[in-house]
Amino acid sequence: MIAPPRTHARIRCRVMLAALAASLSACATFDEGTRSMADAITLYKPEVVQGNFVSKEQVEALQPGMTRLQTRDLLGTPLLTSLFHADRWDYVFTLRRQGVEPQHYRLTLYFKGDALERFEGDDMPSEAEFVRRISRDRKIKIPVMEATEEQLAKYHPSAVPTDPAAKAADTPAPATRSYPPLETSR
Repeated sequence: MIAPPRTHARIRCRVMLAALAASLSACATFDEGTRSMADAITLYKPEVVQGNFVSKEQVEALQPGMTRLQTRDLLGTPLLTSLFHADRWDYVFTLRRQGVEPQHYRLTLYFKGDALERFEGDDMPSEAEFVRRISRDRKIKIPVMEATEEQLAKYHPSAVPTDPAAKAADTPAPATRSYPPLETSR
């Protein structure tokens, strides 16, 4: 005996509901095995740097007695400032890369009035190390960021020629100061 079409629809609906319930319950057991499988399928995860990057060179330039303005010029605006701890600034940043544990860095500055009293925190990466960590090409050559004495001598006032003819030859022509009108006249 053949069941009426309405019964087939009920059976199909029950089977689909059972399959849906089974698949949803499988989502609750997302363990390391399924996570590694999902990571293998994931084509691209962006690298994320959150917070204020502070380099080892910047920390080495910090000096007790610096004003808040000098400190802000050197390190940038702090990520965290508290109303309850007005004399404390926190610089925090995290580096997240695909396949690597997140790297967390923290630097805390303590002020007494307007002067930097002390600072403490993690061992920060140098600028070169940080560039290597975020670079896709691991063999990148990082340019030297310091000028030699010979390079600086070119800009020293004594390096400027005193001969008026040589000085005139090296001096660029003054820029013209005529600008087009902002609006056309009507």
